[in-house]
Amino acid sequence: SYVFTNQLNVDAVSFGKLRIGYAKTGNAAPPLSTIKTYNLGTPFSGNLTATNPYTYTNQNLKNEISNESEVGLEMRFLKNRLGFDFSYYNKTSEDLIMAIPVSTATGFGRKYVNAGSVENKGLELYLFGKVIDNKDFKWEIDINWGQNKNKVLSLNEGIDNLQLASMQGGVSINATVGQPYGAIKGTDLVYDKDGNPVVGSNGYYYKTPYKTVIGNFQPDWKGGINNKFSYKNLSLSFLIDMQKGGQIFSLDTWYGYGTGLYDITAGKNDLGNPLRDPVADGGGVILDGVQGTVDFDNANQTYTVTNTSENDVRAYAGWYANPWGWKRAANKQHIYDASFVKLREVALSYKLSKKLIEKSFIKGVTFSLIGRNLWIISKNIPYSDPEAGISSGNIQGYQGGVYPSTRDFGFSVKLEL
Repeated sequence: SYVFTNQLNVDAVSFGKLRIGYAKTGNAAPPLSTIKTYNLGTPFSGNLTATNPYTYTNQNLKNEISNESEVGLEMRFLKNRLGFDFSYYNKTSEDLIMAIPVSTATGFGRKYVNAGSVENKGLELYLFGKVIDNKDFKWEIDINWGQNKNKVLSLNEGIDNLQLASMQGGVSINATVGQPYGAIKGTDLVYDKDGNPVVGSNGYYYKTPYKTVIGNFQPDWKGGINNKFSYKNLSLSFLIDMQKGGQIFSLDTWYGYGTGLYDITAGKNDLGNPLRDPVADGGGVILDGVQGTVDFDNANQTYTVTNTSENDVRAYAGWYANPWGWKRAANKQHIYDASFVKLREVALSYKLSKKLIEKSFIKGVTFSLIGRNLWIISKNIPYSDPEAGISSGNIQGYQGGVYPSTRDFGFSVKLEL
């Protein structure tokens, strides 16, 4: 690192530092992943019981190795009232250790392998400013923003795709060479050359008989803005978090639309009749798209669309056979944008006057009221919290049985001795 302001005599620049770093680190295999063991069970009639573990071990595992380089610039201006910290990093991890699915005919469900290599590179930016800095009143702003570009460089044994999980609804979470880690694969609609979905003679959308990449759980960027207002001994702060991009598959709408639980499946059609009535009685719905003929080439996972025309065929929209639920829909129809803006936290604090505690051994007392996850200001996924999911590890981008989100409230007392 180099603090260049030691040689720079500019009144407006309070501090400046350039840093460059490089690191090479290792990560060992998980415990009991390289030697064969048994799982001991509950004794039966005085006899010990043991079973094979679910995941097969691998004596040939290598340590994970990561190489990372980073360059950064930190600067402060106007007697430290304004500043930023900027970083660019590039990290490559090789011989990643993962438990991949294997055929249960082997007697196991997974096996530890060195799965491949992944690259992460991105930008991180931190901005701060003291908008108002008077004796009694202060207003401070902190902004965080980060963008990570992820890419799977290679996989074990030269394969192009590694399935991380097969999920209910027919989708899977994958590591695919050349794409960001966490590709969501499933069936898609069929589109003409202009991008219009193609409808068959029965009024329902065509969908691919094979699975393709229909999304990825990696976001485009994440950020946050924190404001803090202080007046004498009283302070109020609030944090707004946001995310742009990333996709989620919703098992709830996949089945919920098919069983008529959601509002989209009810109401009137363009004729003023109930959507769920039989088509012969004036019900049903005309889907957006074009009529056409589709020829599939499953071997090459391609298709050809011909004889397109305006769609005027009504599709039955009754229970389970409607065009939105699992019976007729493509997985892609239940992929949602995971972007959000949230009021993440609000804190109200009061610090006791030193005059009230000057004769005690306590140097300071601060009382705080704190609320978290108070308001989803904006989101694109319907009916649920975009951050809800079944896992925070490899299995992201999937929702099922989502509970309503909760608000948390707390109270704290901080003592300085």
